[in-house]
Amino acid sequence: MDTATHVVMGIAIGGLATLDPVVAESTVNSHSVLVAAIIGSQIPDIDTFLKLRNNAVYLRNHRGVTHSIPAVLFWPILVTAFVSLFFPETNMLHLWIWSFIAVFLHVFVDIFNAYGTQALRPFSSKWVAFGIINTFDPIIFSLHVLAIILWIFDSPPGYTFLILYIVIILYYLLRFIMQRTVRSALLKIIPDAEEIIIAPTMSFNQWRLAVTSKDNFYVGRAYKRSITIFDKFKRIPVPESPIINAASKDKNISAFLSFSPVYRWEIGEFDQYYEVRYIDLRYRSNGHYPFVAIVQLDLNLNIIASYTGWIYSEEKLRKKLNIVTE
Repeated sequence: MDTATHVVMGIAIGGLATLDPVVAESTVNSHSVLVAAIIGSQIPDIDTFLKLRNNAVYLRNHRGVTHSIPAVLFWPILVTAFVSLFFPETNMLHLWIWSFIAVFLHVFVDIFNAYGTQALRPFSSKWVAFGIINTFDPIIFSLHVLAIILWIFDSPPGYTFLILYIVIILYYLLRFIMQRTVRSALLKIIPDAEEIIIAPTMSFNQWRLAVTSKDNFYVGRAYKRSITIFDKFKRIPVPESPIINAASKDKNISAFLSFSPVYRWEIGEFDQYYEVRYIDLRYRSNGHYPFVAIVQLDLNLNIIASYTGWIYSEEKLRKKLNIVTE
């Protein structure tokens, strides 16, 4: 989920914790747990700072080790130790319990996004992504804000947030049913589909579609049960060639390939350089595929420029690559 949603979730967990008699019995305990819940709801995303290095490092590591099983066990200990410095009289056990709940829920809700997490590390590096909730879901965020406002106006926080999470659990079940309905409708149109990616959008009833069959890639949208296919690409394996082999050594290309499950490729040959481009098919927007990885090589197959990330125009791409084209 996005940062704002994790913040309101932290506040909600702090309010829910007042159902714990030990937390509710003193101001010190309730305040320390609230602070720990807010921090615990944020700390797995500390790897966001990897963006300051480059997109390749960020793609390879975001929601990776910081969302792993060892991290879920480590973060609550760190949060408890830190918060107890400011609240030395707090009950340490219950502070840790609610810190753990906050961290665990952060990682747990992230697996329902299309991006997912490597939550099973170190046992598996596979990305776990159910794709039923958008990274920012306005309904989930608004329900949290409403519950927090009710708390401000003296609604009992424990029961207010307990009701909130019961409603959200039902909402998740609804989203799962909606996704399965889209999948069933899609299989009627593409019965030979081998892999189907159904990703949520900001719109409640609209989903992004990326489908792989034996011979083709399909890209489309679903609105309720209605399926629209926008593009169909021939599924051509990436060839073994000196240009491709040289490009594959680039960190941006390798990061892209480790992240993207469905993509097409292009090779451009120009007077002064070659260009290899990989295009993620999951994020079609206004007829454009903005998430790409590109590497440019000189005629001796030395890498001279590369980039991976979101690009919405060729002009901006050329600025990112920062080379003179023909």
